[in-house]
Amino acid sequence: MTAMGGLLEGKRGLIIGVANKRSIAWGIAQRTAEAGAQLCLTYQNDRLGENVRELAEGLKDPLCLPLDVGSDSQIVMAFDEIRKKWGNLDFVVHAVAYAPRQALEGSFLETSREDFRVALDISAYSLAAVSHAAQPLMSEGGSIITLSYLGSERVVPGYNAMGVAKAALEASVRYLAADLGPQGIRVNAISAGPIKTLAASGIPGLGSKLKHHRSRTPLQRDTDPLEVGDVGVFFLSDMGRGVTGQVLYVDGGFSIMAG
Repeated sequence: MTAMGGLLEGKRGLIIGVANKRSIAWGIAQRTAEAGAQLCLTYQNDRLGENVRELAEGLKDPLCLPLDVGSDSQIVMAFDEIRKKWGNLDFVVHAVAYAPRQALEGSFLETSREDFRVALDISAYSLAAVSHAAQPLMSEGGSIITLSYLGSERVVPGYNAMGVAKAALEASVRYLAADLGPQGIRVNAISAGPIKTLAASGIPGLGSKLKHHRSRTPLQRDTDPLEVGDVGVFFLSDMGRGVTGQVLYVDGGFSIMAG
């Protein structure tokens, strides 16, 4: 149990994006569970479902549901199931992003129309789609968070279309915060430092990026998914009740450094 124990007691939350124990989403799941939340974890396909169900065994009364955020029908089915089982929802963690490998190689100039569409659909539009589905279940307010990265505002070699998608994601956070604020629903983003996750493994030169991050960040170390989870608890609990539409960096200070 962490010092945040009890902050989410009695809350129910959906976490989208757990792939395995190294996922940032799993770091958030661990911390929110320790803070008292009951969780629903989703999985994109049967292969990842095995990992998610195994991890969920360590949680208290979890739900596990299939959800491919690229499918409107699956989004509807997942939230219908949550409504039937729980009736309401207090928070959503959107931790999904994807771009075809060829959209991360070479130069952004060479990105195909289709690869660009896929990157923006899965990595940015899905936040709006999920938020729209969650809105009716948050009649008493709630909190939605997503995950971004510094490549949204600076050119990171090998990030290409994903950087543009993350920029769109951060803009979406602001517009959704404005739309949902009157209903007491907050929307924020966490911009984490590079972490060796399943999703990040497709980024060219990840090892060198991690090494560069360690050498340039004031804290001189990698970002820990559990650190991201701690900030997630802040945003999802009443501790963050006055914050919406923001992007908070959890990167050991890398983003403040020049060069």
